[in-house]
Amino acid sequence: MDQRFTGKTVVVTGASSGIGVGIARRFAREGANLVLAARRKDRLDALAEELGTEHALAVATDVTDRDAVQAMADVAAARFGGIDVLVSNAGMGLYKEFADTTTEDWRQVMTTDVDSCFFGAQAALAHLERSRGSIVHIASASGLGGDRMLSAYNAAKGAVVNFTRGLAFDLGPHGIRVNAVAPSLTLDAELSGHPDAAALIERFNPRRALAGHSTPDDVGAAVAFLASTDARFITGAVLPVDGGITAGSGQPALFL
Repeated sequence: MDQRFTGKTVVVTGASSGIGVGIARRFAREGANLVLAARRKDRLDALAEELGTEHALAVATDVTDRDAVQAMADVAAARFGGIDVLVSNAGMGLYKEFADTTTEDWRQVMTTDVDSCFFGAQAALAHLERSRGSIVHIASASGLGGDRMLSAYNAAKGAVVNFTRGLAFDLGPHGIRVNAVAPSLTLDAELSGHPDAAALIERFNPRRALAGHSTPDDVGAAVAFLASTDARFITGAVLPVDGGITAGSGQPALFL
């Protein structure tokens, strides 16, 4: 595998599970120094041990707390000499009827999914200016269209999508690229073996161009591409990793 990130420092938020783990492993395979941020320090420590503590640092971080995110970025830069890539992956969903959605629900989704991206970009900005680095946000197919009982999540991920586009213009003059990846149903090996997974995949298949589901490794590969010099003239882009679900019109099959 190419070593596109040897000597580079990559910060990954939400790195304690799922897509975040897949992203971290991909960058580690390509030679990066990793700063792993999330609330679950025990899981971060285990991942850092797997990746090699010489090149991986676990930092317990509440991404909804601006001061905590700034402290994490400062620790990252102090440990490895700077920041070259910020991957804002931390997020949460909310599957709930709109009428039952409380103000607290709404605020929690917004601060976890949107504020965390804002805090991360501001905390890493000075370091990214020096490295002329890049930011990759993890958005969602749900940020590109609507879903039943996911209106708060749709709003939050839609905000991440357009924040990505606007930030690309703000940071382009500083040589910083800003892009996003928009996954749909993504299952790791553990989740794909769950008894309910097969039925869930079957519900998705008629809406996709490709049957099946993405994995955290698939998302990690897309993130690494956008963060690399292979994508040096790509910014403000939103790359779906969804098997083509957002390529469809949403209509059912017209002829059987």
